[in-house]
Amino acid sequence: MLLGFFALIALAAALFVGFQAGFWAALGTFVGGLLLLCLGMFLYLLYLCSRVDQNVPQEDDDPHYRKVTNLILESVLPVLRIHIKKKGLEKLPKEGRFLLVCNHCSDSDPIILLRSLAKYQLAFISKRENSTMFVIGPMMHKLLCQLINRENDREALKTILRCIEILKEDKASVAVFPEGGILTEDGKLHHFKPGVFKIAQKARVPIVVCTLKNTLPVVANILHLRPSHVELSVLEVIPAETVLEKKTVEIAEYCHELMARDLGPELVSD
Repeated sequence: MLLGFFALIALAAALFVGFQAGFWAALGTFVGGLLLLCLGMFLYLLYLCSRVDQNVPQEDDDPHYRKVTNLILESVLPVLRIHIKKKGLEKLPKEGRFLLVCNHCSDSDPIILLRSLAKYQLAFISKRENSTMFVIGPMMHKLLCQLINRENDREALKTILRCIEILKEDKASVAVFPEGGILTEDGKLHHFKPGVFKIAQKARVPIVVCTLKNTLPVVANILHLRPSHVELSVLEVIPAETVLEKKTVEIAEYCHELMARDLGPELVSD
């Protein structure tokens, strides 16, 4: 873990200083060194983001930006006391790309999925507004995340077609929240937009159906220095052959039923 590596460097410097200047000097060296290394990493992240031109289409998943993202999430989530319990990961495809669908009730959901499924190179379909977010927007761009205009069907179709290309060309797996975003603040599962399931049909890839639980209070918990215990469950992987045989509406209904059954009636909207 990145913070652990930084701590080892700071500890080595502190021991060296401690032998010559005593305990308090060693403690100051450790704390100061750790803070300095973390600041250096943050400045490097800002430098990476400054090099990103979001007006230039990103053709491939950038391995360096992907690695930096994984390292930062691996380090930051434990500090924020976000604990993730993972179930059913053994069901995930051993090879090939897939479309991942999941319920959505918190801004922390993509971060938790990215951290939990780091080796699967997830590229999210995201609302356009996220592209302007500090640090997050540029990093999303380099990770092949695709922005969707929900108010313009023609522009939304272009996003869908681009996602199909990404899967067909084996560039990344695509993740989408089929509810179309965070519709309310009740944390409940809402109806799906079936059009996104066309991505799996046209790309001829399986659909990974999963749920996230207890993510609604994550942001508030961070602000109040409270721990968050989140659960990620992979419910089922629908084979590409089955996806091709069914209509998108049928697939959407089936995925919704799987999620609703796992979440329980108290977390499903009428």
